Amino acid sequence: MVTRLKSQLGNRKCSEKELGETMNTKSKPNKSGFDERRLDKIKLLRLRPMKSAPAIPEEGLSAQTPAEGASAQTSTLEIIGNTPAAAAFGEKGAKRGKSQKAKGANAMPEEPTADKANGKRAISEKAKPEKKAKPEKAKRERAKPEKKAKPEKVKGEKQKKPKREKMPPPSPLLDVPFADEAEKEACAAFIADLNRRITLREKEKAALIRDFEMAIAYLARSGVSVTEALRRLDAQNLGGFYSRPSGAWYALDNAAKIYPLSMKHGTMAVFRLSVYLKEAVVPEILQMALTFTIKRFQSFATTVKKGFFWHYLDVTKRRYVAEPESGVPCSPIYIERSGSQSFRVVYHDKRISVEFFHILTDGTGGTIFLKTLVAEYFRLLEGTKARGEGVLPINELPAAEETANAFRQVKTEGKASGFVDKTAVQFGGRLAGVRPCRILHFKMDAQQLKAAAKRHGATVTAYLLALMFVAGRRATDKIDGEFSIQVPVNMRKFYPSNTLRNFSLYCGIRLPLRDISDPDALVGEIARQLEKKASREAMDEMVRAANQLTKVLSFIPLFLKAPVARVIYGFLGDGIFSTTFSNLGVVTLPPELSGRVESMDFVLGTAITNRVSCSMVTVGDTATLTIAKNTADPSFEEALYALLMRDGAEPQVEGSDLFEG
Repeated sequence: MVTRLKSQLGNRKCSEKELGETMNTKSKPNKSGFDERRLDKIKLLRLRPMKSAPAIPEEGLSAQTPAEGASAQTSTLEIIGNTPAAAAFGEKGAKRGKSQKAKGANAMPEEPTADKANGKRAISEKAKPEKKAKPEKAKRERAKPEKKAKPEKVKGEKQKKPKREKMPPPSPLLDVPFADEAEKEACAAFIADLNRRITLREKEKAALIRDFEMAIAYLARSGVSVTEALRRLDAQNLGGFYSRPSGAWYALDNAAKIYPLSMKHGTMAVFRLSVYLKEAVVPEILQMALTFTIKRFQSFATTVKKGFFWHYLDVTKRRYVAEPESGVPCSPIYIERSGSQSFRVVYHDKRISVEFFHILTDGTGGTIFLKTLVAEYFRLLEGTKARGEGVLPINELPAAEETANAFRQVKTEGKASGFVDKTAVQFGGRLAGVRPCRILHFKMDAQQLKAAAKRHGATVTAYLLALMFVAGRRATDKIDGEFSIQVPVNMRKFYPSNTLRNFSLYCGIRLPLRDISDPDALVGEIARQLEKKASREAMDEMVRAANQLTKVLSFIPLFLKAPVARVIYGFLGDGIFSTTFSNLGVVTLPPELSGRVESMDFVLGTAITNRVSCSMVTVGDTATLTIAKNTADPSFEEALYALLMRDGAEPQVEGSDLFEG
């Protein structure tokens, strides 16, 4: 039969597979998984298999093309089953049948003859089924509801599921015990006023209004009348900060320009200031205190952005969040996302902590921010107002001096030096994967510490430096080289300034390892170096050296200068010191706060290669020396503790367990 068909088709080449499909001599599953042998399962009448080709007149077969034969057979199946081809073979099978009809129409456009019609009737008669479907089953089949056709999937396009709209949580004001209808109406008017004043994105706006509602609910539960709660939370405390888009930006100060360039070198310059209250922190009140305080510190309400030559600070209007503490202290702050903040406020039990990316401020500016935040917290909680001693009025406009680059006060003429030094010996111990891997606080009576320093004939800073040199000598196996301790210097004591931005530099106190033995033998040399290297003349020389380096890099595009700056910071700035000791000195608080604050601490983030960073702050009668560790080796802190105990300082040690990655 195949031979006869080939002879009648002439020169047109056709595969045996195509011929088989045209003749329909063998049942075979198509691509959709359908098997013609199971036609009866979907209510199509079963065809009788043909052992040989049907008797078709030679004239009709010779005039019929394969495409026409396929078309005729498809029509016969549709008529017999009274079912569309798409239902029997799936959409792909129906499309294939249509395409075959189209191809046949294009190839042989001539009209069908009577012979062809006779051939079709012959095939139809041969293909009549032996049995008919039972009428009862047919009725049941017709009674079934038709399934809706699924939309076709486009290749490469993901089918997105419709998002379910989340219902907003119930308002905290539902549980507020209003005294009368007037209080309820006043509260509703208060919320309406907030809606007019806040022009943030809808999600942030809703969260900010909910912050107000939660604060009102807490104060009402605490026995404060709703009228008094609304007075403390007056929407005028927002000013216009949340009502208008930001348009301000700030160039980085001289000390801040290196910090964003060093981030990809495995470190980020972050420091933390914490205050310990006598009672547990109320999160609802702390959140509102931050909302009111941040508008006064507009250079803090910023996002770090990249310019063509330098990074800069862009003022960002958003809801700044106070969160429960969960991570490692001084861990890097994620600033890559647009609108991200460059500081974080966290709380735990009785502690309020603020962690700053050093690009924003130094220890002095950070202390002013923390004191103002705590003062606003107690104003909202208790209604008491604290002024002075570094607490800024939150509703006053920031002075231009607060955001000034104070390094410009230093004269540019003169000698420039002190910016570069030789490498120093590092403490022993393997570098930890989590940095810092441990935080330790040595809390001491301030008067006992001062008396111990006086017995050695030194200031508190010089005395503690001497102890650190001796403790560090016991934390390394090296016998040659020099130890060097970096000591930050507040430039405000030479150039009075109210800037809240960076205005600090540093000096390096260096001693040969072979000369380090007993603290008494070191105090004199350390005091001499502090007097010389931390002087105004030495600091001016360093400022000029830093300015020269900045000037050289000024007109180099940021993407080119960043690798150079990372090398300088990573292999010179960090490597020339063994450790750092930053002493903020005595922090004074207003009388309204001093009775509510137990103590403070100051934590430096760890550097790239330095195993230890030390810092200290004194509040009232408590001096807190903090050690941020970059290694699990306990040699340094154990030696330092023994030396302090020997001199009668008697530190009380607190801190964290070992953080492991």
